[in-house]
Amino acid sequence: MSDNSFGKLFRFTTWGESHGLALGVVVDGCPPMLDISAKKIQVELDRRKPGNSRFTTQRQEADKVKILSGVFEDENTNGLKTTGTPISLMIENTDQRSKDYTDIKDKYRPGHADYTYHQKYGIRDYRGGGRSSARETAARVAAGAIARLVIPQVKIRASLVQMGEHKIDYDNFDWEEVNENPFFCADKIAAKKWENYLDGIRKSGSSIGAVIEVVAEGVPAGWGAPIYGKLSSDLASAMMSINATKSVEIGAGIEAASLSGEENADEMRAGKEKPYFTSNHAGGILGGISNGDPIVVRFAVKPTSSILSERNTVTTSNENTKIITKGRHDPCVGIRAVPVGEAMMALVLADHFLRHRGQVG
Repeated sequence: MSDNSFGKLFRFTTWGESHGLALGVVVDGCPPMLDISAKKIQVELDRRKPGNSRFTTQRQEADKVKILSGVFEDENTNGLKTTGTPISLMIENTDQRSKDYTDIKDKYRPGHADYTYHQKYGIRDYRGGGRSSARETAARVAAGAIARLVIPQVKIRASLVQMGEHKIDYDNFDWEEVNENPFFCADKIAAKKWENYLDGIRKSGSSIGAVIEVVAEGVPAGWGAPIYGKLSSDLASAMMSINATKSVEIGAGIEAASLSGEENADEMRAGKEKPYFTSNHAGGILGGISNGDPIVVRFAVKPTSSILSERNTVTTSNENTKIITKGRHDPCVGIRAVPVGEAMMALVLADHFLRHRGQVG
């Protein structure tokens, strides 16, 4: 299968399937002499792994990462350093239950990639969707942990800001709350209300969508390039590549269409050392190039398509039938998409940092 790689100078390639022996990623282009350890990568994987609360799939995967290549022990510190060669990471699958999918192996699941994968390749892995499963995002999170080592000056955080029709109140926004609730939500009041809301959806066997906001602070002005190397374009592509994503917006996003020119234009003033913007409708990017303000990206994910409600579908031989998707699934896939969004932001920014340095020094 082609197109499993992303990035130019900092490039990663993911591999593996949901119910295969393992999955992983090869990161190429990472600079040498960076301090690295499995522990640093594991911190990010632990945030994404399943089974952390009753609101996520109860598939019990430890998601323990193994570094297979691209590192060497520093004789001065005895710690591991990147060598500048490809870094290969592996995460073993240990809790697959492929039998959960036996009853639907000849049926296409509505809302999934079953039909399109089968039409494109003539074969598909029906066990949890195989390569199309969100399980693949564990490899991205591992790669994102390495990307963060490349740009330590950049702080990347994300929050769930909407679940179904229920949005957070930005007056209550507090980054310190993100890791204090099971939803990675910066509004603790909203997070508390979401508990009963998602419990009801989970117990009914249904699912709901969500919106995730990712913010990167500390990115200087100048990253990104016209016309086809825009930072905004790569960020949009990265977020759209996340499983279940249906839309992406930067800064004011779609709301910019309802603003006047006076309202939308981020006015500038002279600062002590450099100009500054009095607002950030642009989301930190102008003309595809970072302007020094926080980069703000939001992406919306659809409801998980694997639900217990009976739905109409067809078989692989084009016969009408009914389907119920059993097994262990996320009632709101947006929860575990929060660390994935952070990882994709880090991966794009690390790539653009190296591209900027390569072009202008």
